[in-house]
Amino acid sequence: MDMIKIRGAALDDAAQIRAIYAPYVEKTAITFPYIVAEQGKRIVGYAYAGPFKQRVSYDWSCETTVYVDRSCHGQGIGRALYEELEERLKAQGIRNMYACIACPKVEDEYLDLGSPRFHEKQGFTRCGEFHNCANKFGRWYNMIWMEKPIADYPPDPPPVRFGIPEV
Repeated sequence: MDMIKIRGAALDDAAQIRAIYAPYVEKTAITFPYIVAEQGKRIVGYAYAGPFKQRVSYDWSCETTVYVDRSCHGQGIGRALYEELEERLKAQGIRNMYACIACPKVEDEYLDLGSPRFHEKQGFTRCGEFHNCANKFGRWYNMIWMEKPIADYPPDPPPVRFGIPEV
């Protein structure tokens, strides 16, 4: 067997990384829906949801992520992805969407308030903040948590249905 070498990921690794990750998306509860926005044959954005916490009592909550190609900002792609993601999560029995977002104390050339503002427009509200918990480019950034309830809260909810539902 060849020796294992650990290195930083490169763009050329994307297809192999995707092949490793796909079974987790399709067949486990580690990742919930993973969806893409396609314009012609080009992927211009993606969104996904994963577990909020590993304990069973948190199964009805998830952490969400959305990314849009920077050249396509302002075209409604992020909104469309989150709307579709929310519908799929509801179909699975999810009750809460959470987003953990890097947030500058003062906007700079590396980080602005675009993501918190975007999430507010999607109906998320700020529910927590961690101060000086991320350091990149020699600067300290805060992380905020935002939440969005998407369903009711029965006392005994049915189990979450994992997989990738089409809605």
